[in-house]
Amino acid sequence: MSSRILLSEIDWLSVTADLNQNGYAYISDVLSKEVCNELIGAYENPDLYRKIVVMERHRFGLGEYKYFDYPLLSIVQQLREDLYSHIRAVANLWQGVLKLGSQFPDTHEQWIEYCHSQGQIEATPLILKYGKGGFNTLHQDMYGEVYFPLQAAFFLNDPNTDYQGGEFVLTEQVPRAQSKVMVLKPDRGAVVIFASNFRPIKGSRGYYRATMRHGVSEVRSGNRHTLGIIFHDALK
Repeated sequence: MSSRILLSEIDWLSVTADLNQNGYAYISDVLSKEVCNELIGAYENPDLYRKIVVMERHRFGLGEYKYFDYPLLSIVQQLREDLYSHIRAVANLWQGVLKLGSQFPDTHEQWIEYCHSQGQIEATPLILKYGKGGFNTLHQDMYGEVYFPLQAAFFLNDPNTDYQGGEFVLTEQVPRAQSKVMVLKPDRGAVVIFASNFRPIKGSRGYYRATMRHGVSEVRSGNRHTLGIIFHDALK
């Protein structure tokens, strides 16, 4: 498997501006239809996964997702490493303006080594599957005290032919204000990069944290699959 376009060909200056201004960035046509179909097909291969979660058992929503196991599928590993290299500067900027101290290392391999040194050793990339009536409640994917402030969702189905509903939902909560809601319907092969916990917003007294959560609205018909790339690992 390989992505349809090289991540290096994306306008990362524009992506950086969107992340800093909005807390998320939408990039179209990152994965080809063939790669999307292969990833959907890989959902049925039990050898690739370490854990299956049925959402309704935990009141997470209605649907199912599977966490990949190490060694990761090659395209998943590639996307995780390459995306990290392009968005690490944004993550470090956020750390700096919010005065959180530590900076993220140059490579994803170094970052994962740090996660593992803190006891977070379980792989976190996952594929989610929703059928009719499926949804995902608003949440964050943290998995421990160590986390990377951005994550990504790749959309593997055509929203015009494969399913109806199932919009990707982001919320932003700023202090002493109502939540802001953003509703996206990404095309097949697109990726949304977004804040995993909070993002910085500049106020009159400096920068403050705006908490962000994400979820999926109810799928009215069809099937919807998403590849989630989370850059930190989970506690065992």
